[in-house]
Amino acid sequence: MGNDVGLSPDTSILTHGYWMSVLEGYPATFSGVTIGDGVIVGYKSLLMMGVSITDNVVIGANSTVTKSLQKKGIYAGTPARFIKEITPLSYEERVIKLNEIIETHYMPIAKYHGINPNIKIEYPLIELNDFRFNVETFEYWGIEDEETDDLRDYIRKWGIRIYTERPFTSKF
Repeated sequence: MGNDVGLSPDTSILTHGYWMSVLEGYPATFSGVTIGDGVIVGYKSLLMMGVSITDNVVIGANSTVTKSLQKKGIYAGTPARFIKEITPLSYEERVIKLNEIIETHYMPIAKYHGINPNIKIEYPLIELNDFRFNVETFEYWGIEDEETDDLRDYIRKWGIRIYTERPFTSKF
């Protein structure tokens, strides 16, 4: 299994398949499963014996992988089949997406939590109070507080992994 792999709940990885005796003519299969770096396996998916999954693959929920997946991308279904490529966003698209995450999605949650953060975005940097972090390098500077924890923890839900010295759960 590679680095940065996410196995959702109820994922099954089979490395052997048999039930009845091979001495009575029933088949038996034994083979490992190889999972590359940056793979995400969706809820209740099944990886069958002998498959190899290349780096940077997303497998949709309730999928069954019966053959090796050799191309980066998104796969789903039973059996799992290629759905679409994963294409990195352009700089302009990243700026738009980050602003959407903060303005459209996070700010209503912050309001619900009873805070009105003054967030400054100068891509790739986000600044709140005396705390700054870089959404590309995941570096951070400054003083954390409950408001910065709330923003940091929300950003993580979008796969922007800012890990600091403070606990993962905000107090709001």
